[in-house]
Amino acid sequence: MPYKPNEREYRSIAGFDFDDEKELIIRGTPIVFDSPTVICEIDGVEYKEVIASGALDGCDMSDFILNRNHGTNDSTVYARTRNSSLEYTVTARGLDIVAHLDKEDGRHKALYRDIEKGRVDKMSFSFIVQEDSYDRDIRTRTIRKIKKLYDVSAVDFPAYNDTSITTARDFFSAEREKEAMEQEQHRRRLKLLAMT
Repeated sequence: MPYKPNEREYRSIAGFDFDDEKELIIRGTPIVFDSPTVICEIDGVEYKEVIASGALDGCDMSDFILNRNHGTNDSTVYARTRNSSLEYTVTARGLDIVAHLDKEDGRHKALYRDIEKGRVDKMSFSFIVQEDSYDRDIRTRTIRKIKKLYDVSAVDFPAYNDTSITTARDFFSAEREKEAMEQEQHRRRLKLLAMT
């Protein structure tokens, strides 16, 4: 499947902290700036991605949610910016969130317990890229601007789910194909020059 600009992407990073159990408040850092991460490996070559500081400047964060595993097996919305149960702060380090879970809801209590017991200790986020660049020398994609943030998610596994792996691999596979085509064109030019 080819890489498609403006398609929602998912990333996994960082972890959770928690507050007073009576209030069911959890804190996390789903986005960390300027921290290169290996996204995939193709033919033994590692491809990395980094979210640049400033990537959230101008990002639409007017209404995003906290869920689990991006809602794949659990469609529960645990907190939301629109109703102020999910608060966020953009810092020099990244995006910090504070979620106020519903202490009357068994699913919220279960998520809190899973985080408290360390069974769930990573976060992920889904977004649309507005601006990025790719450095072939170090095989690193830099996300310079994020257009829209859809959700932050408590995840069972910090690796990308199948959709997000495919999206990330598609980007890097396309870059790899471009490199191979350019190398082939360069080889042909050299061959033509040698024949003249």
